[in-house]
Amino acid sequence: MKEKVLNNKKNGMSMLLLFTLLYLASVGLVIFAAVKMDAGRMGFLPLMILGILWMSAGWVPFCGLKVLKPQEALVLTLFGKYIGTLKEDGFYFVNPFCVAVNPAARTKLNQSGDVDAGANNALLSVALGKNADAAAAASGEMTSKKISLKAMTLSNSRQKINDCLGNPVEIGIAVIWKVTDTAKAVFNVDNYKEYLSLQCDSAVRNIVRIYPYDVAPGVDTTGDGVADEGSLRGSSELVAQRIRDEIQQKVEEAGIEIIEARITYLAYAPEIAAVMLQRQQASAIIDARKMIVDGAVGMVEMALERLSENHTVELDEERKAAMVSNLLVVLCGNRDAQPVVNSGSLY
Repeated sequence: MKEKVLNNKKNGMSMLLLFTLLYLASVGLVIFAAVKMDAGRMGFLPLMILGILWMSAGWVPFCGLKVLKPQEALVLTLFGKYIGTLKEDGFYFVNPFCVAVNPAARTKLNQSGDVDAGANNALLSVALGKNADAAAAASGEMTSKKISLKAMTLSNSRQKINDCLGNPVEIGIAVIWKVTDTAKAVFNVDNYKEYLSLQCDSAVRNIVRIYPYDVAPGVDTTGDGVADEGSLRGSSELVAQRIRDEIQQKVEEAGIEIIEARITYLAYAPEIAAVMLQRQQASAIIDARKMIVDGAVGMVEMALERLSENHTVELDEERKAAMVSNLLVVLCGNRDAQPVVNSGSLY
């Protein structure tokens, strides 16, 4: 299905005035004919019938009046056949028997436009004092068949997915999207909003299972057969781009463009979060200890070299070993050293 944009003239206001005048004229015609017939002039009966017929069916042309705001579209069908899409803002008059089609009009996702609409409907129901069922019915009746062409943000619920190492992680994404082809969105899929939401969930699962949460040795995330340092936490921009490309491939047939995808939440699942935190802490402690030991060994070597160069004191190998041991204890200890002063001889 290919989109066909209608370039109808924006003559809605003139047609509204014309139909209103005709309706008022029909009312006047009926009154005039009734007065004449009351006076015994039955020749005005056809005029009265004509006026009554127009009063009965004169509301039909008003159904062809359509108002579009900026960044809105209306997909029109005539007796089941797609005739085109109105895209420019304005006041239009179309065939009164045309029907606007939008199968996703009542679908409310966790996204910017739908959240606003839901809030407005909730306030309206409270103001009218309706119960939940009546409010839902009123919301359905007031649902517009117009398709928004604005950029909208879809934020699906967090998903629990196993990464490439089998660790369960929770991830949430936000997708910025818009409808670019209204005919595809309406006729190629049953409900383009639900279709987009489903494809987002599927793409996230397909991409996340390729990466580890943290950098892991021997893991190929690019598919070129060479291990790399890709990870969900360290390569979030690349992961988001791959998710965006994956979703775009799936929703191309639905006339939707994915502008951007961003990771909004990323963490280990609660059942392993504490264990992984201990693991990260242990890794950090080991790295810190390595740095402390390297620095302490360097300081001890420097101290021995300076003592030897300046001939400050002559130490045999046993005393050097004792000195090295003492210095390493002082430099590598977690607490301040408590030295024992020997007031006697060295030996």
